[in-house]
Amino acid sequence: MNSNNGTILIAGGAGYIGSQMNKALNNKGYRTIVVDNLSAGHREFARWGEFHRCDLGDIEGLRSVFAGRSISAVMHFCAFTYVGESVEDPQKYYINNVKNTINLLQVMREHGVKRFIFSSTAAIFGNPVEIPIAENHPKEPINPYGRSKLMIEQILEDYAGAYDLRYVALRYFNAAGADPDCDVGEWHDPETHLIPLVLDAALGARENIAIFGTDYDTPDGTCVRDYIHVADLAGAHVAALEHLGGGGQSDAFNLGNGKGFSVREIIDAARKVTGKDIPVVEKGRRAGDPAVLIADSARAMSVLNWKPAHADIEEIIATAWRWHQKLYREYKKSPF
Repeated sequence: MNSNNGTILIAGGAGYIGSQMNKALNNKGYRTIVVDNLSAGHREFARWGEFHRCDLGDIEGLRSVFAGRSISAVMHFCAFTYVGESVEDPQKYYINNVKNTINLLQVMREHGVKRFIFSSTAAIFGNPVEIPIAENHPKEPINPYGRSKLMIEQILEDYAGAYDLRYVALRYFNAAGADPDCDVGEWHDPETHLIPLVLDAALGARENIAIFGTDYDTPDGTCVRDYIHVADLAGAHVAALEHLGGGGQSDAFNLGNGKGFSVREIIDAARKVTGKDIPVVEKGRRAGDPAVLIADSARAMSVLNWKPAHADIEEIIATAWRWHQKLYREYKKSPF
């Protein structure tokens, strides 16, 4: 047990990435407290540590969670993440992703908690001007979701200068896959991520998978994305926690595998993994979809001594497929 490190509070620890994080920390011997309002998370996923149902908009509720507990660091995963919804209802995003994060930071200050690890996103960069995307790439988000995340990164810089806060912001590219042990995985409603949608089609839970745009300047005409396994994301957070615990300075890092896969390549890989025919429907481009998004994660590898362990796309999809079958078998109505 890492008793000298106190307890890690995981805001959003009942969600897709937060639950994997909770498991990883407990496996490393840390004590954890999960705070989640269950608007997108699942109580079944808060399987480790202590659980409190609380919204970050409820500052008194947050204070009661912090009170009397030796919390040494906070990891923050409580964000709304649907790009289209952020355009349609920006207020929802600015209240939850910005105002409520400030609440969390305020309560941390009140209780002397000085270490913060923030779940950021590649959406802060906007349309890429160079590939792969390094940390110093221009930051020009093109939707309220990306802007809300960039605002928090800027706020963290200010807080670090003024309040002796030390933080790490981790900018994910495309989180994918599921816990290799199949304890937790991806379960969104609605689901918008490509791999679970493809696996829905493999299961027969949807008739087909749509490809939005087949005329991009890519080898097969479809969008290319960098997929990083959720367990590797959790590993990067542990590395960031240890970086801060060892006296490391505040910083921001891009997290990806450094290799891109097209939509068609994902579908083909899923066909191999599942052995299923996955029907495809080709549609026009969606507004705001860049042709290629690939991360340069060299700084995370160097500074945090982190390296993705799950780089093979078929392996990533295989973990998702095992989870996806369990999800329908145990938690959702069977499509069969």
